[in-house]
Amino acid sequence: MADERRAPGWAQSGHDGAAGVATLGGRWTLAFVPDLEAALAKIDVKGARNVRVDIASIEALDSGGAWLIYRQFRRWREAGIDIELAGASDAQAALLERMEAAEEERKPLARPFEGAFRALAERAGANTIALLREAYALLAFLGAVVSTWGLSWYRPQRVRLTSIVHHIERIGIDALPILGLLSFLIGIVLAFQGADQLRAYGAEVFTVNLLGVSILREIGVLITSILVAGRTGSAFTAEIGTMKVNQEIDAMRTIGLDPMETLVLPRLIALAIALPLLVFYANTMALIGGVTLSLLSLGLSLEQFLEQLSTAVSLSTYVIGLIKAPVFAVLIGLVACYEGLKVSGSAESVGIHTTRSVVKSIFLVILADAAFSVIFSYLGI
Repeated sequence: MADERRAPGWAQSGHDGAAGVATLGGRWTLAFVPDLEAALAKIDVKGARNVRVDIASIEALDSGGAWLIYRQFRRWREAGIDIELAGASDAQAALLERMEAAEEERKPLARPFEGAFRALAERAGANTIALLREAYALLAFLGAVVSTWGLSWYRPQRVRLTSIVHHIERIGIDALPILGLLSFLIGIVLAFQGADQLRAYGAEVFTVNLLGVSILREIGVLITSILVAGRTGSAFTAEIGTMKVNQEIDAMRTIGLDPMETLVLPRLIALAIALPLLVFYANTMALIGGVTLSLLSLGLSLEQFLEQLSTAVSLSTYVIGLIKAPVFAVLIGLVACYEGLKVSGSAESVGIHTTRSVVKSIFLVILADAAFSVIFSYLGI
């Protein structure tokens, strides 16, 4: 008797006229899956358009056996064979129906190429939606800043001049050494590369034109903005983010202080004031670097350099570079403070949002510079 209980299920098949007949019996459980698959493989109903399956002799049926029976039913249906189930108890019929419901819930496996393309499309769509939401949130933050700035005109006593001066010192004066050295070296590199290319045409003197236009119109403001984004923007995000983690901003709101008025607005005003001054300083240092190389390598005198520079560069060229500076300053400060206020929970969040602040600031600065170039080209400036 014990051996019979451990014996696997069995299957018999035959034909009743044009119909097929299959009889299943024994123990259809997970322990006998290999034997049950072999038994199902021996069922022969070739030529039949319908099959009557009698499972009244099945002694035990679990989900493993039910899945094998349902899989065989599915194969027959795919071959166009109708199936009639007979002899099933309520529990057996419910279990087989559950197998069919589970099959319908499963997602079909996509082909490799189709799956990769679908995953790529899903990622692109999700990233696009996330980008639009981020742009909307940043635009809403800009609206809040403008609203706070507008109210400050009616309440000038609430503008924190001490904080603004402090941030101007940090943004501007503290950055002079690294910015001056960087700009000086960039001026040398541009002058050297320009002279090297123009030497083949005997036009080394036009290196001054190349240096003046590129520095004053594009390179000076762009390099300065990128440096400020990496140096000052990251500092703003880390400071505000740390205050957010330590619940200092919540404490400020509790005592009636507006974080936009106290933390954000002074930093934006300081950036808008300091960045144009830094651009002026960077342009000067870059031109000094170009003068140095010209005197040492090109054989130009200082008078010749200045005369050539005055013919190549007009006041509009210089002003164009300075016009961009306040816009870039607002973008850097806006992103830095926005990311700082988004920090939550832990020090890890501070690092994540600081990195995002630098990346987004540099991206927006370059994007804005490209937009300025298109607009100025369209206007013929």
